[in-house]
Amino acid sequence: MGYALGVAQLGGKHPQAKPWKGEGPGVFEVVERHDGDAYRAIYTVRFEGVVCVLHAFQKKSPSGIRTAQPDVELVRERLKRARADYEANSHRPTPQGKAGRT
Repeated sequence: MGYALGVAQLGGKHPQAKPWKGEGPGVFEVVERHDGDAYRAIYTVRFEGVVCVLHAFQKKSPSGIRTAQPDVELVRERLKRARADYEANSHRPTPQGKAGRT
């Protein structure tokens, strides 16, 4: 998961990163399995120079592959907050060495 996020931070897309359905372009999901459990990280690259992890969790949904509704709602709410935070702070220059180098 960390490697996939690192690839995103450098402007790429890891082969296992898949579009997160329901929130439009620029929102991705990475799934990793370990000891029979599944873990997911949902992140967005919608904001210039920023990779924002919206939610990371162990998959426990009783509905099979489908993500539980509370997790979906949490991603939606955090995306709204991330957008508001980015818009409020987008006038600040990005420090050298951080995501989004020019």
